[in-house]
Amino acid sequence: MASCCASSRSEPSEALPPRTEPSRPDSSVVPSSVAEAYAPDARLLADLVVRAPQSLTMVGLAGGSFRMGSEDPLAYPADGEGPVRDVEVPAFAIAATTVTVAEFAAFVQATGHRTVAERLGDSLVFAGLLTPELRARSTAVVAAPWWRQVRGACWHRPEGPESSVEDRADHPVTHISRLDAEAYASWVGARLPSEAEWEFAARGGLDQQPYPWGAVREPGGRPRMKTFQGVFPDSPAEAVGTVPVTAYSPNAYGLHNMTGNVWEWAAGPFRPDDERGVLRGGSYMCHESYCRRYRTSARTATTPDTSLGHAGFRLVVDVT
Repeated sequence: MASCCASSRSEPSEALPPRTEPSRPDSSVVPSSVAEAYAPDARLLADLVVRAPQSLTMVGLAGGSFRMGSEDPLAYPADGEGPVRDVEVPAFAIAATTVTVAEFAAFVQATGHRTVAERLGDSLVFAGLLTPELRARSTAVVAAPWWRQVRGACWHRPEGPESSVEDRADHPVTHISRLDAEAYASWVGARLPSEAEWEFAARGGLDQQPYPWGAVREPGGRPRMKTFQGVFPDSPAEAVGTVPVTAYSPNAYGLHNMTGNVWEWAAGPFRPDDERGVLRGGSYMCHESYCRRYRTSARTATTPDTSLGHAGFRLVVDVT
């Protein structure tokens, strides 16, 4: 899997000291002082929590049979997008948006949860979002040098120690490993979607269309999702990074940003014999010159303990 989309903690970085990574976010893996050093301050949490909605906005879907996957020329066969197959999906409900910074803050305030990034003291950030000084002192992923392993980067400091989510309460929470996403889902009585559920929802009732709204990526020349505009990775034509979870029009099911903005964790492995988890939907870093994974059938993979500056999650619940 190309590390441009979802680099992993297991991939080598320049001048990176050896370290055994934990298989789950257990506070005993690293000294408690590390987790506490990167914890959010109480004032920030309180400010974010008051801006969190009081309930989940879920969209009930009746389920049914659909054609999953793609053999379109835009697809990446090596990613396992094909073959196209008929899949039956039971009824379920899915969140209209990804989990926001404010919603995650409420979880942290209530439970004291420390993310993998906070416990280990670093996370992966797109180099173009860093100050020149921080970029220079952060180690680069060898296979994809636009990724930097940034000390102090986490959900509430997405670009490192000097950054903050104070003005991003309604943006998707990022730097979330699948382990963190599962912990949040359990707290609210929900779960992560299966890949079939995610793709069924993303397609919005359309058959074999690459985008949640149809066949054309930018109808009338207007973007319908947040991706990298300009020349990747060094010459963006607009601000790079997340946008609010309700930015852009929803698909026919009322779901926002099923493609673009942030990758979304799904349940299950990338392949049956694979320890890596799977993400869907693409992100603000996707660009047609190297990564067309901003499509309804696209997938990528990374380890469950990996946190990234362009990965978040969305919830589903069972319908009985």
